[in-house]
Amino acid sequence: MTFKRLELGLALRLLVLFALLYAAERLFARGQFGLLGLAVLLLGLAVWELGRHVTRGSKALADFMAGVQYRDFSQHYNEAHPNRALRPLHAVFNQLSATYRQLSAEREAQFTYLQTVLQLIDTGIISYDADGQVESINESFKRTLELPYLRHMSTLQKRLPALYEAIGQLRSGAATVVKLTVGRKAVQLLLSATTFRLQGREFTLVAFKNVSHALEENETEAWQKLLRVMTHEIMNSVAPIASLADTLRRDLGRELELAPAAVRATLEDVVEGVGIIQHRSEGLLQFAQVYRDFSTISAPQLTTVYVQELFDSIRGLMTTQLAEKGIELLTTVEPHDLCMQADSRLMEQVLINLVLNAAYAVRLSPQPRIQLLARHLAEGQVGLEVADNGTGIAPDVLDSIFIPFFTTRKGGTGIGLSLAKQIMHLHGGSIKVQTALEAGTTFLLEM
Repeated sequence: MTFKRLELGLALRLLVLFALLYAAERLFARGQFGLLGLAVLLLGLAVWELGRHVTRGSKALADFMAGVQYRDFSQHYNEAHPNRALRPLHAVFNQLSATYRQLSAEREAQFTYLQTVLQLIDTGIISYDADGQVESINESFKRTLELPYLRHMSTLQKRLPALYEAIGQLRSGAATVVKLTVGRKAVQLLLSATTFRLQGREFTLVAFKNVSHALEENETEAWQKLLRVMTHEIMNSVAPIASLADTLRRDLGRELELAPAAVRATLEDVVEGVGIIQHRSEGLLQFAQVYRDFSTISAPQLTTVYVQELFDSIRGLMTTQLAEKGIELLTTVEPHDLCMQADSRLMEQVLINLVLNAAYAVRLSPQPRIQLLARHLAEGQVGLEVADNGTGIAPDVLDSIFIPFFTTRKGGTGIGLSLAKQIMHLHGGSIKVQTALEAGTTFLLEM
């Protein structure tokens, strides 16, 4: 309909133009130059009107296309234009502008929704281009890695070289686990990556999940299963040996009283050997019983525990023993009324084990000192620290200190730190260690 009106208007204007041309030619032939001037003037007006009529729609279309180019759809076209031929065209332009505005609003809403989701999830996400320029990171990424901002991957290389190297070696669609030390925390991240192209540019998107707690729980569960199997087999095998050795020792004891002098010395050696077998068998049974108890710790009975009272209890239990060795025990609680939901009996056991380990570590220090510190952490957590100024832990054994049976102490059982780790997991918390040779060690309990 719009084009028909345009064609009709164009045809009428062309007819008027031809009529004026014919009139001008006739007036010129008759020599009527006065009327000829009027005809020429009217002819010029007709040409101008024809051009205006032809370009009016083109100008409106050009304005609309310019708005499309610059994504400006705020312009409104008059649908009651004096030129009836332009009204349908303006109506179409307004409809297209409204559609574009709606699509833009929907896209913006989707983008806002996506950004909100990315900021709320506990998975760290970073995307960067082929030049290493960072396009986007979410709050979980910043919070986990303690990076308030990141503009280029070269900054990550300086701050966390292990993570940068792992990302660089990670192929699209693959996954890997990397261990990092972030601030005062040791974390294990499960990394995955993918690449994509957007507007002619290539991007890499990396997502990571902090799986430290999950891996530690799986590791603890695996050790507990192993301990249950080992202690069961040890007790089943050693118990008959201990019982038989006891019976043999008693029988040989009676035979020894009646034996002639010639064989008495031999029987005494046999009785002594059987006694040693019995003693060691009973020792193995006690050892297995300890680890069986360790692997079957019951769920904690949670109550409100004031940390100051907990530290005072540890001080009352340990001060005399530490003072005999010249070790100073300091306690700090900030704030003074700091409390937590925990099993006080189990937490006392954890702190006692850590203090005893610290006492062994500072035995050669000129001014041995152990400090218990408690404070608030982020997200409502409570942090407890057991710090010493001892010899520190050697790097080659640091990864093994929480493994059951592992110990570097003469006469140690290797159960203290394993027990502490299991108790912290039962509380839904964690235990971490920071150490430096000849500078001291700090165990961090978070829950």
